[in-house]
Amino acid sequence: MAPDSIRDLLLYRLARFLRVAGAPVVRICEGQFGITRREWGLLAALSAHDGLLSSQVAELVRLDRARTSRTLTSLATKGLVERRREPGDGRRVAIHLTEAGRALHAQMFPRVCDINQQLLSVLDAEQLRVFETGLERLQAQADALGDQARLPKADRRRGGRGPRGWT
Repeated sequence: MAPDSIRDLLLYRLARFLRVAGAPVVRICEGQFGITRREWGLLAALSAHDGLLSSQVAELVRLDRARTSRTLTSLATKGLVERRREPGDGRRVAIHLTEAGRALHAQMFPRVCDINQQLLSVLDAEQLRVFETGLERLQAQADALGDQARLPKADRRRGGRGPRGWT
């Protein structure tokens, strides 16, 4: 259980897996449909939860509000989502897929599902059940750790360094 090197760390291994296994999805998104993987994630989330507020979308996909807002603006510019003021409260703006957004999702989703199936095809039914259970437990633990974290945020404008005064 004690890691000997970075190659033994769960987060390193998961990041490496995501880079390799996610590459076909990135090629589909960018090369064939002209959207980013992040845009695809928001598009897919809205296909299942249409009409959310931007802050709700951010919470759903676990992305900060600023990045969510920029990504939604990009999707709106491409005509894939639209912002509509909520009836009765003009301050609240819900995000909806457009017909073009629904059509794009309908084209992409089966292809992404196929990649998902190919990845999971190396596991038998019992291995898949154990994997799903383990993944759920790991996600719950990550959520709990994230809720407890009181670490300072990186200052990305300064190259991700720590609080002022650090060298």
